[in-house]
Formats: sequence, structure tokens, C-alpha cells
Amino acid sequence: MSAPITIRDVKVILTKPGRSRLAVVKIETSESGLYGLGCATFTQRIFAVKAAIEHHFKDFLIGRDVDRIEEIWNMAMVHGYWRNGPVLNNAISGIDQALWDIKGKRANMPLYQLLGGKSREAAAVYVHADGRDPQEVEDNVRKYMEQGFRYIRVQMGGYGGKSDMMVKPENAPSGNYFDPRAYCRNMLNMIEHVRTTVGEEIEILHDIHERLAPIQAIQFAKDVEPYKLFFLEDALAPEDIAWFQTMRQQTATPLAMGELFNSPHEWKPLITERLIDFIRMHVSQMGGITPARNVAILANMYGIRTAWHGPEDTSPVGHAANLHLDLWVPNFGIQEWYRPSELDYEMFPGLPEIRNGYLYANDQPGLGIDINEELAAKYPCDDVVEDWTQTRLPDGTPTRP
Repeated sequence: MSAPITIRDVKVILTKPGRSRLAVVKIETSESGLYGLGCATFTQRIFAVKAAIEHHFKDFLIGRDVDRIEEIWNMAMVHGYWRNGPVLNNAISGIDQALWDIKGKRANMPLYQLLGGKSREAAAVYVHADGRDPQEVEDNVRKYMEQGFRYIRVQMGGYGGKSDMMVKPENAPSGNYFDPRAYCRNMLNMIEHVRTTVGEEIEILHDIHERLAPIQAIQFAKDVEPYKLFFLEDALAPEDIAWFQTMRQQTATPLAMGELFNSPHEWKPLITERLIDFIRMHVSQMGGITPARNVAILANMYGIRTAWHGPEDTSPVGHAANLHLDLWVPNFGIQEWYRPSELDYEMFPGLPEIRNGYLYANDQPGLGIDINEELAAKYPCDDVVEDWTQTRLPDGTPTRP
């Protein structure tokens, strides 16, 4: 028996080709030229993830057999004793995805083949149409329709919307203010306008982004029923998931949930009690391909479909991982897509391509994507204090973004 191929080095590549800071893990092996890439992007705490990998996981990994993905994932998850948090989960995800990339390269197969082969040739995606008023949202929806997109998420004024009538107290601190009740009125009007003007053939989606109190979210889900959403996204915060039981009893609006989830204690009850219709976890936030595969299999048993989180603060490596899961999983629903720039495609050769509303993978081994490290270094990550997550109610009370 030949000697196992082992982990020789672990690197963290930080880059910012667009608005989001990205983290890519590169695992180099004892076999010359063989390496794997994985997404570890937690953009709001990017340097904490980098430190976790360099100071806590690198020495733990060097010398380990690259084939033992399951063992490495489980040991990494418990090695710090405390577990299921976003910083360590993203660090583990970068490692896990890189190891799956290596395994695919060793097998000379795309990752979807290792998972069980294709269930479809491409993945249907949804894109985001925003606007300052219902007419502008409609205009942007029609632009996407002309490009071949058939699933479109409609928002107005960003998450939470904007209200010109908001009255703040004197000396109110700065922040990203929104009015929940105005949001409900304005979004319902916008969704009604879009559905009425573009017709029934286009699937429309909407993201509450956990901005409402549970009882408000339940009322909104009921009020939006006539417009036949493909799904209503993140109607509740993770802290309020017990309310899904009441929401399910009150409305037939399809529900998608999960992008902030870190722990099985969050997604298991929603799946096993059939309280949602789509799981949409952020694959790096939940720990990588290994747990995403397991959760997709569990969800399939309960008739729940996938809709992995796919924003611009997932790296192109992470988007490639999402797509391989999409092509394999029997219970695929839809894939969120962020519309990469030309720089993204230059920096990440092999980034999946979109054609007529479908996302296609290449047939290269592993994840089928690489990174131009020299180009990535020209776009370094900076220190920033996020503004959009400093969310406040009209009286200035801090609330969830």
C-alpha cells in the first residue's frame, strides 16, 4: 500500500474584488502540485476566521491524511470543545471544501460525481430586483426577464425598506433606520404591483430578512398569499424559530429559512416537523460540504427542498460548492445567484457560468475552480465598521439587521 497523501500546509487568502471581503482556504499536500480550495467567508468577521485557521487549525491539520474528510471534520468540530459558532464553522468549512476539492482531483471527477452523480444538468437560479418604488422594481424585474431569468426576488429600498415619514426622537443616534409597520404596507403594495404587471408566469420571491416581530411576520405571510410567492425568505429570526409552528398553521405561503443557522438544533426541528419548504443555509456558516450533504439528505426524507444561500459575500469557491450540491441533490429547489463581475471571473478561473437562467458547472475535477493569487493580492481586505448591520427602529432602539 502506498503512503497516504498528507496535508503539507494551510493558507488563508483574503481578497475583496467587490463590496464583500472574501476568505479562501488553500490546502497544499505532500503530492507536488496537488491542492484544494475552500470557502471560509464570514465577511463581517473575516480576520477572526483567518486567525482561527492560522493559529488553531493549521498545526492541527498538518500531516493528516487528506482522504479522511469525515474524521477531520468531526475532530475539528469538537477540538475546540465549544462548537457551532460562525467563526469556527467558517474556518472548518474552508478546510472541508478544500479536502473535497482534493478528493475530486485525486479521483479525476467533478465533486457532483463523488456525491452520487447529477440529478440535473444545470441549476435554476434566482436574482434580486430592487428599486426605490414599485415601478422601478417592476422595471428591474423586466430587465432580468429579458436576460432569461424566471425566478426573481423583489425588494424595495433595501432590507426593511425606506420610509420618508419616519419620525425620530431628538438626538437620535446614526444608524440604518426602518419602520416595521411601514415596511409591511409598502412591501405588500410593491409585491401586488409586480405580480399584477408582470403576470403569473414569473416566480417572485421576497426576503423579510428577520426584520419583523413574529406576529407581524405571520400577518405578512398571510397578507401576501394572493400573490403566490415562490417563497418568503427569513420571515423569522433564528431566536424565534418556535413561532414557525404558529406560522405554518396560519398560512400557505411557502417558507425558506436558514442563512444565519450554525447549529443542527436550529435546522433539525424545522425539517422533521415540516415547518418550512426550503432549507437555505450558508454552506460555509454551517461548516462546509460535509454537513450540507447530510442536511440535504435529511430534508429529502421530509419533502423539503434546497435553496442554498448564494450572496456576494460567498466567495466564488463557495458558489462552485453550492452548484455541485445543486446538481447532485434529488430535492433541489432553487439557487440564489449574485451575478459575478468580470474581475470575479478573472480572479477565479472556472467560476460557474449562467445561461438563460440556469447555472452550469464545468467538468473539471473537484470543485472545478481556481484562484489567481497574484491578482487576489491586488485587492486586499480592509478594516471596516459595517453600517447596514447597525439597524434601528424609528425610536432608535437597536434591532436585528
